[in-house]
Amino acid sequence: MTGGAVDAVAGWHISAVREVVAPRVNGRVPYVYTALYEGGERAPGVFLTGETPNRQLGPTLRWFASELGLRRWTIVGDDCIWPRASASSARRYLAELDGKVCDEIYVPLGTEEYEAVLDRVVASGCDGVLMLLIGNDAVAFNRAFSRAGLDRDLIRFSSLIEENVLLATGAENTRGLMTSAGYFEDLPTASGLDFAASNFRRFGPRAPVLNSLGESCYEGVRLLTELLRHAGEVDVARIQAMAEGLEYESPRGTVQIRDRHLMQRVFLAAADGLQWDVLQQL
Repeated sequence: MTGGAVDAVAGWHISAVREVVAPRVNGRVPYVYTALYEGGERAPGVFLTGETPNRQLGPTLRWFASELGLRRWTIVGDDCIWPRASASSARRYLAELDGKVCDEIYVPLGTEEYEAVLDRVVASGCDGVLMLLIGNDAVAFNRAFSRAGLDRDLIRFSSLIEENVLLATGAENTRGLMTSAGYFEDLPTASGLDFAASNFRRFGPRAPVLNSLGESCYEGVRLLTELLRHAGEVDVARIQAMAEGLEYESPRGTVQIRDRHLMQRVFLAAADGLQWDVLQQL
């Protein structure tokens, strides 16, 4: 990134990558991180479009406690930054709800066998499983969970499962599976439907399924466009100075920048076969 060759950086990647990229960019150009993440990023010039635990995980756990009486959770996550930091937030939220983390289980990225993990889930006596697994790990866990018959009695909630993971999991393995996000392909809002229609017109019926992770990549470029349009130049100090309170329309609805994070609506959804049934705004 020398000689003005790069005007901005945007990307969806795990937090471990962000923690390497942010100090390398070092505020020289704006860097938009589009993934949902654990919160707390303060590096200069970094803007964040994804959901954070205070707007996604906390409200969801409160909903489970008030609506379903679920307060006893076992956490199953990949052994990396986002799951462990999110688990820390979950412990804090559950303590406020007079709830409990019954067990915490972390597995290496790329884990395919979950029998021993499921034995611990059963032994924990939990009412629900908080899944903090990424991509194929979530798919493998969901399949093993259903094979073991645990979907008859236990709720699974993940803040990272989207339409592609649902498809890979298979309809027979999605009973009792729930998520929350700022965007779903079937989100019944004007902005969401307009985005889906535009995607269909451009790419046709065989286009990859829309999902919160893919839309967040679009959101990152959309945010950069708004930042640069309002600042009038690629100057991080000027961009940061005018960014606070900036509001615009996106597929996620009306969004606003606060403390370099994108404030957005978050919705709770339950799996219905291979689709998400959006239940309500949190």
